[in-house]
Amino acid sequence: MNVEAGPTGSDDARLDRAPDPDAYLRMPEDFGTRFMVFSDTEEEFDWTRPQRRDQRATTHVKSLPEAHRRLRSYGAHPVYLVDHPIATDPAAVDLFRGLQEAGECTVGTQLHPWVNPPFEEEVNRTNSFSGNLPSELERAKLECLTDTIERAFGRRPIIYRAGRYGIGPNTARHLTALGYKADVSVRAMYDYGDEKGPDFTSMKPLPYRVGALLELPLSAAYLGAARGFGATLFPLSGKVPRLRGALARSGLLNRVPLTPEGAPLAEALQAAERLLDDGVQILSISFHSPSVEPGHTPFVRDAADLRDFWAWWDGMFNLLSRRGVTSASVDELLEAGERARPISP
Repeated sequence: MNVEAGPTGSDDARLDRAPDPDAYLRMPEDFGTRFMVFSDTEEEFDWTRPQRRDQRATTHVKSLPEAHRRLRSYGAHPVYLVDHPIATDPAAVDLFRGLQEAGECTVGTQLHPWVNPPFEEEVNRTNSFSGNLPSELERAKLECLTDTIERAFGRRPIIYRAGRYGIGPNTARHLTALGYKADVSVRAMYDYGDEKGPDFTSMKPLPYRVGALLELPLSAAYLGAARGFGATLFPLSGKVPRLRGALARSGLLNRVPLTPEGAPLAEALQAAERLLDDGVQILSISFHSPSVEPGHTPFVRDAADLRDFWAWWDGMFNLLSRRGVTSASVDELLEAGERARPISP
């Protein structure tokens, strides 16, 4: 079946559309200012080539216990968003089931449709965004993965991220039906429309509700003298070759996500400071699990890159400690979300 687009879903619970401006939430005062670490815990593949069903290797799992120890040493409570190859790898199951039972992490869900049964669609760029699949096929893949994770790790997952951030018109409805409480698929201020993926350029890095789901977007900030015009200027700058680079080098405008993958430490620290100064209560920091071992992602190609990867975490967590920002678990996030109120205009 060659799938290029799925049917339209209900407008009242759409993760792929920006919320109303007054829908963003302010967490209760006793929640404080917190950070969360999310790992897209997935198979290894060639980032420069199209996806393939047979790329399911998970050899980096052997390096994850040490990576987890380092994250825990900073006080983090990592959320491992596992996909089908990870959830069916005995070594990964042993590791994360034990960590979850010890209260050291949360296991959530990440859907890579090209390696997740049932295999009915053609593997292509459009279909790599699971929200583009027909509604019944997206639901079947989500149900398969959710059940696989529950059997493997002994607990039904309640937090979800679409691989490639590929939510669609039906995703919220399916997640709610399967018992999910939170989604972390929105990559605020980014646009994947040129690949037929979702457009998040108008979304803010603030929590909000979509029906029964709490949405926590990935954190990013505009920096530079023109940052106040970032939501308008940055998307337009992408239409002119090399303009974004020129804007960043000139100090006028730069978009910086909170990730050790592709965001230099100095810029990431400025972005974190800006978000905190703007009153953002939750910082969402993300990375891909294969980056903990050289050679699997373009961000960590060798031992030197791996040293830089961990130096990034050292610098970021030193800043968060100085600013009094502490870790939050998924349960703490959801509890605070129940008591949250809309941000006043």
